[in-house]
Amino acid sequence: MYLGLDLGTSEIKAVVIDEQGKLLASAGEPLDVSRPHPHWVEQNPADWWQATHLAISRLRNKLPQQWQEIRAIGLSGQMHGAVLLSREGKVLRPAILWNDTRSAAECEQLTQSAPELHQVAGNLAMPGFTAPKLLWVARHEPAIFEQTATVLLPKDYLRWMMSGEKVSDMSDAAGTLWLDVAKRDWSDSLLAACGLNRDHMPRLAEGSEVSATLKNDIARAWGLRDNVVIAGGGGDNAASAVGIGAVNPGDAFISLGTSGVLFAVNDRFRPNPQSAVHAFCHALPGRWHQMSVMLTAASALRWYCNLIGTNETTLLAEIAQLSPAQQRQAPLFLPYLSGERTPHNDPNATGAFHGMTHSSDRAALGYAVLEGVAFGMADGLEVMQQAGTRLQQCSLVGGGARSDRWAQLMSDALNLPVVTHSGGEAGGALGAARLGWLAAGGNFAEVCRKPAIERQFLPDVETRGMLGERLATYRQLYQQQVALRSA
Repeated sequence: MYLGLDLGTSEIKAVVIDEQGKLLASAGEPLDVSRPHPHWVEQNPADWWQATHLAISRLRNKLPQQWQEIRAIGLSGQMHGAVLLSREGKVLRPAILWNDTRSAAECEQLTQSAPELHQVAGNLAMPGFTAPKLLWVARHEPAIFEQTATVLLPKDYLRWMMSGEKVSDMSDAAGTLWLDVAKRDWSDSLLAACGLNRDHMPRLAEGSEVSATLKNDIARAWGLRDNVVIAGGGGDNAASAVGIGAVNPGDAFISLGTSGVLFAVNDRFRPNPQSAVHAFCHALPGRWHQMSVMLTAASALRWYCNLIGTNETTLLAEIAQLSPAQQRQAPLFLPYLSGERTPHNDPNATGAFHGMTHSSDRAALGYAVLEGVAFGMADGLEVMQQAGTRLQQCSLVGGGARSDRWAQLMSDALNLPVVTHSGGEAGGALGAARLGWLAAGGNFAEVCRKPAIERQFLPDVETRGMLGERLATYRQLYQQQVALRSA
C-alpha cells in the first residue's frame, strides 16, 4: 500500500491506496491560520508536524490489519511558503504562507535586480512567491535573515522531520522564483538577487523519484516497517494532477480548494508572465504546466457561511432552489478577499458584493459567491487562451468538486465540459500516494490512469447568455475598484 500526505492551508489530509490504485481510507486534521497584521498570513510549522501525527494515527486505526503493508509515502503541499531554519535546524519564525501579500515592494525590488527573472523563472514576481518573502525578511527582520541556513517549502519541512533529509521536488521548487524552470535546476543568479546561494536550498528530485527514507524512530512511532521510501512528491496542484491522471499535454483540471486553480499540462516550458499566468515544472519528469491562480475560491464560501452562521451543505441546498430569474437578479460578488493573482497580480484587490436590495436573501448572496469564483476562473481561462492554450474538457477536484451546482456553474462560465471523478475530493493527497507508488517501482501507465468519470456537466446555452452579461459587469466592477484606489 502507499500513503499520501497533503499539507494544505486548512488541514493536513492523509490517504492510503492499494496496488490497484483503490482509495482504502482517508483522514484529516484541521489547521489554523494566523493573520497578525494586514496582508500577513502565517502558520507554525510545529502545528503541521503535530497534525501529521494525529492524521496518521487516525488513518492507522482505520486499517489496523493492513497498515504495515505501506511501502512508500508521497508528499503534497501548499506551495510558496517560507520555512526558515537555522544551522541547528531550529525554526526561526512562523512560516510565511502563499497567500501572504506583505512583500509587494520586494517584488518590485526583485524585478529590477534580476532582469532575467521572467525568462528564467517563467513568472512575474508576486507577493505569494517565496523569493520576495526572503527579501522582506532581509529588510524587516535582518537578524533572522542572517541566521537562516536553509529555506524549505512546507511539505519539504515534513520530509525533513520524517527523514532528516532536506529535499524539494521540481514542481514545488518552481514556485519559489529561484528555479530555472526550463533546466529544472536552481538559478544561481536569482538566488544571488535575494542574498542567497545553493547552500541555502534543499537538493532537488523529480516528484516520482525516491528522495529519502523514513527515519527508524518515526517508522516505529507510526507503526510502519523500516525502509519505507519517501517520493519527491509535488506542489499541491501538480500532485492533484497526478491524482486525476492529468499527465499528458492537453489534460486540464480545475481545483476548488482554499485557492482556485486552472491547470493545463504542457510538454515544454511555455512562460507567459505578462498575463500573470504561472509556468511551472510538473511533478513528473519531462513535463511542465501552466496555471491561472485565484487566491480565494472555496475559502470564499467558508467565509460567507461563517458570516451568516450556517454550513456549506445547508447553504448549497438553498442555492439549488433559486430559479433562473432569481439568479439573474442576484448581487455580484468580487472574490478578492486576499487580493488576486491571475490575471490582475493585485495584492490590494478587495472583495465586494454589488447590487444588493431588500430582496437579496442569503441564498442569493451565496449564489453570488459561487458565481464570482466561477467568473474568476473565466478570467484565468481567457488569459491562458491568449497564451495559446486550448482546452477541450476540465476535471474538477478539491472540496468544491462535491457541489454539483458549482460544477455546472463552472461549465457554463468557462463554456467547457466539466467532469468529476470518484475520489476527486482527495486532491493532492491521492496524487501524493500515486507518486509514492511510482517511487516504489509502480508502472507509469497503471499508476497515472485517469479515474472513472462520476458526473459530466455540459455548458447550458441559455445560462451562458445570462452569465456573459453578468461577467461583463463583474469585470467593470473590478476596473472601477482600481480607478477608485488610484484616484
